[in-house]
Amino acid sequence: MDIEQKQAEFIDHFVKQASTLNGSALGSLVAEATSNPSLFAFSEILDVPTVLELEGTDNSVYLDVLRLFAHGTWSDYKNNAGRLPQLAPEQVLKLKQLTVLTLAETNKVLPYRQLMQELDVSNVRELEDFLINECMYAGIVRGKLDQLRECFEVQFAAGRDLRPGQLGSMIQTLSNWLATSDNLLVSIQEKIKWADTMSELDKKHRKEVEDKVEEVKKSISLKADVDYRGHEEIFSEPGGVMDYEEDRIRPKRRRHPIS
Repeated sequence: MDIEQKQAEFIDHFVKQASTLNGSALGSLVAEATSNPSLFAFSEILDVPTVLELEGTDNSVYLDVLRLFAHGTWSDYKNNAGRLPQLAPEQVLKLKQLTVLTLAETNKVLPYRQLMQELDVSNVRELEDFLINECMYAGIVRGKLDQLRECFEVQFAAGRDLRPGQLGSMIQTLSNWLATSDNLLVSIQEKIKWADTMSELDKKHRKEVEDKVEEVKKSISLKADVDYRGHEEIFSEPGGVMDYEEDRIRPKRRRHPIS
């Protein structure tokens, strides 16, 4: 079962559970959802009416935690740790995984130095183990560890929940991509048309050359035939060379003097 299917099942489970709970009872559900090793999207849970009703109440901290895991990073948690509950080890791991996804959204080459700073990792070996065991094996990213350049080259990264106000920029990005794709398609079609035209011209030129060669062949053949017939007529004419030769070798009759 792939990560998307697993997520869909867990999201459906937590959405149904959240719909039956309210107030402080949602605290344990939020903790369970944000600790789940297969769940990396939380917007559907955030949209549940009973969860939204936490806003402005004594239990709004649970809503803040959900928003942190939907849109935030490990650095965001450290900057707001004073007003957020202490995270369990599973939640810390999850938030650091999500941090890698956030970094991969804007840059496909992530320097080790940046990653170590964002994830609070003290050395390269620990960072590479985290990227391999907790990110690539988990299926949320694919990439290459470049030890020589000390960077992580991202080939694939799972998407995170859209942040408030991010939808407009995403639509613009997709619109730009669509326009670029359309222009590229037009360019490809023009090149195909040009290639077809050149192919037809090449065929036409080849046919003209072949026809010219045939004409030359016929001309040479006709000239050779004419020359041959001319020689044949010369050697077969009466009194021609052959008759002369025959006359030359024929014995001469003696003429007797007239008495």
